Amino acid sequence: MRSFLSASGSDTRQGRLAGKIALITGASRGIGAAVALRFAGEGAHLVLAARTVGGLEEVDDAIRAIGGTATLVPLDLRDFVKIDELAAALLDRYGRLDILVGNAGEFGIFSPLGHIPPSVWAEVIDLNLTVNWRLIRAMDPLLRAAPAGRAIFVTSGIGRDTLAYWGPYVVSKAALETLVKIYAAEIANTRIRANLIDPGTVRTRLRMRAFPGEDPDSVPPPESITDLFVELAATECTRNGEVVALPRAARQD
Repeated sequence: MRSFLSASGSDTRQGRLAGKIALITGASRGIGAAVALRFAGEGAHLVLAARTVGGLEEVDDAIRAIGGTATLVPLDLRDFVKIDELAAALLDRYGRLDILVGNAGEFGIFSPLGHIPPSVWAEVIDLNLTVNWRLIRAMDPLLRAAPAGRAIFVTSGIGRDTLAYWGPYVVSKAALETLVKIYAAEIANTRIRANLIDPGTVRTRLRMRAFPGEDPDSVPPPESITDLFVELAATECTRNGEVVALPRAARQD
């Protein structure tokens, strides 16, 4: 297993994100892995956080194959103190954080609200909402230290609907959008910009759990949405406090 905060690969220093330090959560698969690979191709150095060590190493191998660099951080984000420790390590090593991508998420279960086990409710709210607040709390000083700090969080259009039986997931995404918009208002007069991406229908493990009968081959892969992440991570991005979605023609939801 590659060690905590050990970097690998050679830095190409080319592309729209050249020289930037980008932290991505939920980076071992799906959207997080696709964004990591795209950011690496744009010249960023990646700090990849996830619980699955094997998945992180596979993403690292893909990044190195294109000449990129990555730092692997295997951790459970719900161990909130570890987020503070990661921020301290990033401060010590880099002195800043250019890009934060809050992507890690959990679906939970379909259930009437009154039947949801408290442990399931806590798991979904913790990972989809509280973890992102802890990331904002811990990483804000590092984003402020960057020339153009960018924070991007992954939401869902489902969070704007009151769907029966989707309780924990819908509540967590609705709250996440409010959280990020509040943060965006608070940093409006700084160099930081904070936004949310609604990726629409994307082929991920979370979606397969929510729609088990769906043909995965009929759903666009995560790589199809990475342009949006690059746009919001770039220095020239001026958007702030927005929920940014794929153009309607490109969506399938």
